[in-house]
Amino acid sequence: MENPKPKYRRVLLKLSGEAFAGGKEYGIDPAFLEYISMEIKSVWELGVQTAIVIGGGNIFRGVEGESMGIERAVGDYMGMLATVINALALQSALEKVANVPTRVLSALEIRQVAEPYIRRRAIRHLEKGRVVIFAAGTGNPFFSTDTAGALRALEIEAELYIKATKVDGIYTDDPYKNPEAQFIEEITYLEVINRGIRVMDHTAMTLCKDNKLPIMVINIYKPNNLKRAVLGEKVGSLIKGG
Repeated sequence: MENPKPKYRRVLLKLSGEAFAGGKEYGIDPAFLEYISMEIKSVWELGVQTAIVIGGGNIFRGVEGESMGIERAVGDYMGMLATVINALALQSALEKVANVPTRVLSALEIRQVAEPYIRRRAIRHLEKGRVVIFAAGTGNPFFSTDTAGALRALEIEAELYIKATKVDGIYTDDPYKNPEAQFIEEITYLEVINRGIRVMDHTAMTLCKDNKLPIMVINIYKPNNLKRAVLGEKVGSLIKGG
């Protein structure tokens, strides 16, 4: 049986560092690594060129450093290094568990463990069928990994930015706190900004809006959601237009 035809040729997946911790408060959960590797493989097998940006919150958050007396810029660089650790862990799992060729490109130069980020090289890896993991955010302090995801998605000309979360998409309120919260299937960038819906930070959302990059918010913990998203099925919430 032939694989179904994906709607998107090239996508960028944004994973949070917290997801890597699994049920733990800190570190990397091997079970999640195995699960997410197979989810990514299901998309890769469709021939979809897949890039990934990972947060580092399971190891260190730059904003938390200030409470320890660490200045914000230094804390952000520490957070970037945390994303490199997550990227290397995911690369190892993708290659060993899922048998998917993978490259890590880092915005901070760490040649012993990752290639330096070069836009044309990243695109070439994707064209050759390799999953590309972008590490170290944008390489600059004061920018979130959500913004790094938007920036890299635009640089590689991705057709969709997939924001992985632990809920089914966007709601009128926090569904964990308010059972009356209503699910929003489709919404415009401006509505998200004006209503203060916390999908991603303002800089990332504005980048996507200005460049008309659609964002799909999905529950990554539901098996096959990632595959369904790239096939164009109705899954999660879609942000576009306006």
